[in-house]
Amino acid sequence: MRVDLNADAGESYGVYAYGHDRELFPLVSSVNLACGFHGGSPSRMREGVALAKTHGVAVGAHPGFPDLVGFGRREMALSPEEVYADVLYQIGALYAFLRAEGLPLHHVKPHGALYLKACRDRETARAIAEAVKAFDPGLPLVVLPGTVYEEEARRVGLRVVLEGFPERAYLQNGQLAPRSLPGSWITDPKEAARRAVRMVLEGKVEALDGGEVAVRAETLCIHGDNPNAPQVAKAVREALEAEGVAVQAF
Repeated sequence: MRVDLNADAGESYGVYAYGHDRELFPLVSSVNLACGFHGGSPSRMREGVALAKTHGVAVGAHPGFPDLVGFGRREMALSPEEVYADVLYQIGALYAFLRAEGLPLHHVKPHGALYLKACRDRETARAIAEAVKAFDPGLPLVVLPGTVYEEEARRVGLRVVLEGFPERAYLQNGQLAPRSLPGSWITDPKEAARRAVRMVLEGKVEALDGGEVAVRAETLCIHGDNPNAPQVAKAVREALEAEGVAVQAF
């Protein structure tokens, strides 16, 4: 058995450093690099690609809403046409740096509020999927299982990669708990590791609002802006490997 361990990364901007890329990259098998809209300036994208190449880590595009001030975590009322154009633009920006380093673009995973809006808004989900297909119909799209986002990605014929979040709480409906709710973040590395193992081996995890929720996960996410992200990633990887689960890019 194997699973991918991904990290949202490359979110520094210009002279401003953010996240824990240098500590995280040796611990994960793929990274989602910000493409300039919620974080990640051109120089920082170049640095992120070079760092991924050094560590042999697969690189995906991490497009978000055009919201640097809010770090892409505030929902925006963009039309489907705007979402399509913004996603395609960001994929192309990162691809330029990958091509310069002789690396392939491995996948696409939207960021923050754009990702969450796609999970419940079919038009947004369709716009993202169509943009990825237009760039490369063979490019995998990372999705939250059981959502309209997954449905639209499959409808346009993309390869979907199902994602789980060991350091985020779930609700019974399968959605991620809003960050405003107490307990929505799992900050203890050991607890995140326990949840990761359960997701992969049992296909379920405890829900914040009671009971359990089914989780199908081919990749597990570590948020790079989590203050102890490297410790969480290390604990998760070690726990998975102790159970005989290989950590490899999908």
